[in-house]
This record gives sequence, C-alpha cells and structure tokens, in this order.
Amino acid sequence: MIDPRILSGFRDYLPEAMMPREQLIETARRVYRSYGFAPIDTPALEYREILLGKGSEETDRQLYLFEDHGGRQVGMRFDLTVPLARFVAQHIHSLGQPFKRYHVGVVWRGERAQRGRYREFMQCDFDTIGTTSVAADIETALVINDLFEAIGFDRFQIHLNNRQLLNGLLEKLDMADQAVVVLRALDKLAKIGRDRVAEEMTATSGASVEQVRRVLEFAEVSGENDDALSKLEPIVAGSEVGQVGLARLTEILAGLKAAGVPQRRVKLDVSIARGLDYYTGAIFETFLDEMPEIGSVCSGGRYDDLANLFTKQQLPGVGASLGLDRLLAAMEALGKIEPVRTPADVLIPYFDAQRLNEYLALAAQLRAAGLGVEVYPDPKKLGQQLKYASERGFRAAVIAGEDEFSGQRVQVKDLAKRTTSDISVAAGVDELVAALQAVVR
Repeated sequence: MIDPRILSGFRDYLPEAMMPREQLIETARRVYRSYGFAPIDTPALEYREILLGKGSEETDRQLYLFEDHGGRQVGMRFDLTVPLARFVAQHIHSLGQPFKRYHVGVVWRGERAQRGRYREFMQCDFDTIGTTSVAADIETALVINDLFEAIGFDRFQIHLNNRQLLNGLLEKLDMADQAVVVLRALDKLAKIGRDRVAEEMTATSGASVEQVRRVLEFAEVSGENDDALSKLEPIVAGSEVGQVGLARLTEILAGLKAAGVPQRRVKLDVSIARGLDYYTGAIFETFLDEMPEIGSVCSGGRYDDLANLFTKQQLPGVGASLGLDRLLAAMEALGKIEPVRTPADVLIPYFDAQRLNEYLALAAQLRAAGLGVEVYPDPKKLGQQLKYASERGFRAAVIAGEDEFSGQRVQVKDLAKRTTSDISVAAGVDELVAALQAVVR
C-alpha cells in the first residue's frame, strides 16, 4: 500500500476550507472587475531565465527549478508579476495601453512553511500597465480599500511608502549603488529589530556607523501623515529623486482623502521596503488592526522597469496582490469564517422511497428560482438526513412525505433556529421560495 501523504509546505483543501477560499476569490474578482481590470492567465512553468534575478536573492533560492523532458531549463512561477512583465512584453501590441489586468493563480516558493504561509499558495493580483500617472497609484490603494470592505473588514490599515524617498537619502549619503542590499535589510526591520538590521546593513553594504544611523533614523520617522511628511522634507532636501517621491506620496494621500477613504485607514510608513528588487516607487502593505502580527495581507507597489528586461518599450506598472492564504488564516483565527461544508443552502430529505421523482421535480423548481438545493441520495430515516444537513451547514430543509404530498404542502425547517413552518405549494412554489429565502439570507 502507498502511504497517502503530501509534501511539507503543501496542503489539501477540504470543503470547509475551500468554500471560504472560493468566496474570497469571487469577492476579489468582483471588486477588480468593478474598476475595469480584465482577467488573464499565464503558464505555471516559465523558462528559467524569465524568473531568475527578477525578485531577490531570496526568491531565487526559493525557486523550484528543473529540466523538463525536452531538456529545457524551466522553473515554476514564484509570483504573478514577473510572468505579467513577460506577458505584456510579448502581447502589448494587441493589448493596448494602459492595460489593466487581474490574475488569480497558484505560485510556488520553497520557503519555510509557517502559519498562513505555504510553499504552494494562491495569489489574487491586479495591475495597471503602461502609465506612470499618480492616478494609477491612487487607484491601487482604492482597490485595496474596497476589497477589504467587501470582504467584511472595517478595521484595517494600508501602509504607504515610496522607494524614491530612500533612494534620495542614499544618493545624499553616497550609497546609491548599495540601494538593493539596504532595502533588503530594511525590509526585515519589523522582524529582527534595529540592531540586527544595522549589523546586516554594515556587513552587506559596507556602510559606516553614521550612514547606518541616518538610514535607520529615516526608517523610524513616524507620526500623523502630515507630520511625517514634514519630517521627511529636510531628509530628502537636495535630492531630486527623493523630492519627487515625497511629492508623489503627498498626491496619493490627497487623492485617497478626496475619494473618501477614511484617514485612519492610510498610514505613511517609511519603514516598509518590500523585499522584491523590482519595485521603483509607491509601496503598499495592508495590516489587520485585529491581528497585525500575521503580517501584510495585501501588498504591492510600482515597478516601472521590470518589463525592460524583456522589451525596449517602456511598460511601467503598478499593482498589488491579495495574500489569500494568510488572510484566510487570520479570518479563521478571528472567528470570521462560518463552518460550512456545502455550497447549497437547502436540503430536501428523501425518506419516502416511492417519491424520488417528486423530490427531484421540487428541487428543480427551487433551483430555477435561484436557490442551491441538494436532494439526499438514499431513502434513509428523516433523523439521519437532518443530522447530515446540520453537520454540513445547510440553512434549511424542505420536508415532504406522503401526507405533505397528498395535501400539497411542505414543511420548511430552519436548521439554525430549529423552527418549522408549514407552507402550501398548491398554487406553485412562490410561497415556498419566499420562505426559504427568508431563512437563508
């Protein structure tokens, strides 16, 4: 016998885990479409050179790389953004600009598995390609805001930064050529603390004590958004790229305020750096007020140069990705996921063995009215079937035996409240549909 097991860092999804997962994906698709983002898909496998060197040294180490049967050197995508850059470079002539896409797909990283993080996981991305307009940056944050509202969160915060600010400071410190390693070290600030980040920055960049101090002081700028902006002005003064980044942040904050996003939901946070090398401008990370320790549940930013690796045409981009599995882990811990094992709301018990066709006909009528209905497959005792319904999370049961069919009536049982209503079906199922809709809402 073969031992039925799966690889560490991978997981099976039972119905009770898969149903809220699909609901989140459907919500994300609905929000993305409402802003005009169109769906695309790309292969799970890409040529090795497409993926290597695009994210960071860490993601390069985490890549699943191998040689396929044709002898080609290939890898499994580690995110959906690098394949997007290849995709638009290949198809932009037929897509037009700007091009707005969303992509829901599985990605793979050979990283250490932990709570809410797996080696195989799904991303729900949205991106705008072909414009450097600040309107696209603002819209990215607006989508994140609307997405979390649609999911059912009120208490969350979008942390906002711009890599041009740090680039400006590094330019002033004569460290511009060390931007990548400094950014990678800063990205670990919340995880490993100030002292260890300082050690890593010194070791990888060769920075002096004074240079490290200046960078860390920059990363620790805090306060209300307007106050933080004013503190940043003297830090980047004299650097054109830093001043551009500061102006861009100011515009984004003003745009979000004008669009009605509550100010408590947007926080200027210059400590976030995002570990991927391809970001060039605005950066977004989203945290749940009720569970900040789980980390960012929706992240992204602007990447204006990534497609340049595949084409001479300028194809700037900005977007973000919903961390589906991490968010689900948080929602489960917060009790925001209802334990349900069926997508149907209504069960029709089959306990009169001579009435199968009547049960099937009734179910067809209810489905035609927009209800999800399951007919139990075996004529067992009613109590067994109602137990089945409760265990799987059905909202209602429509009970009809010989007496009910003869009297052209059915019983509607609210399985949560444990109440029963007697409903006539003599003139059709309209009254029954209304009764069921009142239960399942």
